Amino acid sequence: MPGCITDVPGVLAGHATDRVGRTGCTVVLCPGGATAAVEVRGSAPGTRETDLLRPGNLVEHVHAVLLTGGSAFGLEAASGVVRYLEEQGLGFDTGVARVPVVPAAVLFDLGVGDPKARPGPGMGYLACLNASQAPLREGLVGAGTGATVGKWTGNVGPGGIGRAARHLPGGVAVGAVVAVNALGDIYHWEHGTRLSSSRGCQAPGARVWAGTNTTLAVVATCARLSRVEARKVAEMAHDGLARTIRPSHTMYDGDTIFVLSTGTKAAGVTELGAAAAEVVGEAVVRAVWGGDMQ
Repeated sequence: MPGCITDVPGVLAGHATDRVGRTGCTVVLCPGGATAAVEVRGSAPGTRETDLLRPGNLVEHVHAVLLTGGSAFGLEAASGVVRYLEEQGLGFDTGVARVPVVPAAVLFDLGVGDPKARPGPGMGYLACLNASQAPLREGLVGAGTGATVGKWTGNVGPGGIGRAARHLPGGVAVGAVVAVNALGDIYHWEHGTRLSSSRGCQAPGARVWAGTNTTLAVVATCARLSRVEARKVAEMAHDGLARTIRPSHTMYDGDTIFVLSTGTKAAGVTELGAAAAEVVGEAVVRAVWGGDMQ
């Protein structure tokens, strides 16, 4: 059994899936709070609250990150996550109310299934209700339900959700969940074998346009990181996309990686960044090749 982002203490994760409309969302919850950072490398991102994660800005901790389909429409699902966190008494304490801060990023899946089917507040809330420490399902679920890959060469096939984790010396866990919806083809992260056409056929009903891509990831660790250190880990984690998606970080992808630090264990930033790249790369491969694909 491969690892999962939920191997990291203090991290829960869950999906909400619309199998008819072919879309969905995936939430990562940190009820105890997490230092957060983000690195956006693609040129066509759709995001929420990412500016707040820059080093030097006010809010140091978040309690959730959302990955969602539905293109810009899907950002509405974050409102459901906000409502859930408010009900749990979680958020930034302003003195008069706790305001949940929910960074989110979207991928474009409107060309698969029903283009009018988009994650909204109800799906975001449901993903939170479904969140647990159990390993996430993989394949065409959650934010990866309508994902596709291989548009670069015309070998269009399903993408999906993948997960992986590593356990480093000293009890430090590093885990990732990745929603793969790439312009590029997929290659094995270790030996470079091309994989993206292996599932056999064109994605049903997929229509391919420029800007209809994007791979999204959340990496979590129980190591203690500052905002600046978490940002460096996010930068290095993008190497996992570069190893497995060719080309990656294009003008037509919005590739975005969030990093969450939930704990107090000591670990080197370089070691954490290298592990983050590995789990991201493995999760990309599992999204399209391994896992509980439906």
